[in-house]
Amino acid sequence: MDPMLVDYSIWLLMAIGVAAILYSSVGHGGASGYLAAMALFGLEPSIMKPAALVMNIFVTVLVLYRNYFICRFNWRLFIPIISVSVPMAFLGGAYTIQSSAYRAIVGLLLILAVWRMFWQADDVVNQEQPRLWVTMPVGGILGFVSGLTGVGGGIFLSPLLLLFRWTDMKGSVPIAAAFIFFNSIAGLSGYLSSGGSWPADIPLLIGVAVTGAVIGTGLAANRLAPMGLRRVLGLVLVVAGVKMIMTA
Repeated sequence: MDPMLVDYSIWLLMAIGVAAILYSSVGHGGASGYLAAMALFGLEPSIMKPAALVMNIFVTVLVLYRNYFICRFNWRLFIPIISVSVPMAFLGGAYTIQSSAYRAIVGLLLILAVWRMFWQADDVVNQEQPRLWVTMPVGGILGFVSGLTGVGGGIFLSPLLLLFRWTDMKGSVPIAAAFIFFNSIAGLSGYLSSGGSWPADIPLLIGVAVTGAVIGTGLAANRLAPMGLRRVLGLVLVVAGVKMIMTA
């Protein structure tokens, strides 16, 4: 059977929708949630990577549309990061690793994503512009990992922005969303340029993710992002991450 031909179960689609709701409510594309759902349902890396990237692209378009005009966008911070991350994401997308290595790396990233979901930082901004020798390597590393695995990278960029006090919580939202958007396009382009195939029924996955994002961005606008849902997804990420590592 062609691995690109998959009978997506209703439970998988529901899991993707829930992930899109939660992640879009905090300004992210949701790739780690989509990867966790697909891992739990036993999908192959050849499906997981492109599917997560393409869902990321469509969800972050909506997130950016909802947030760009209400959150200040720091172009001076964003441009050095994205200028390196995009070509590195393309290289990561074009690079194919063995299924066992992919599972181990993604499993670890999913577990790290749980820490990010519950991590809090003080909303203090350093007024000094960050050095290029710091921001550009950060963009390059996260970009390559983004393209290699299908994780958009925003879930790891956001805590770094806050940890180094390059911006505040509100300012990190559009930067992370734009970072995910451009890296996902670059990663997907690299994947396709190396002969990768589209998963079957990709419009169905996009439709489910976008529907979830419509709900999630609405919750964000009304400050109703559900903590209970976050805890459930955190558990799913841990279980999926452990499963990926154990089956590597």
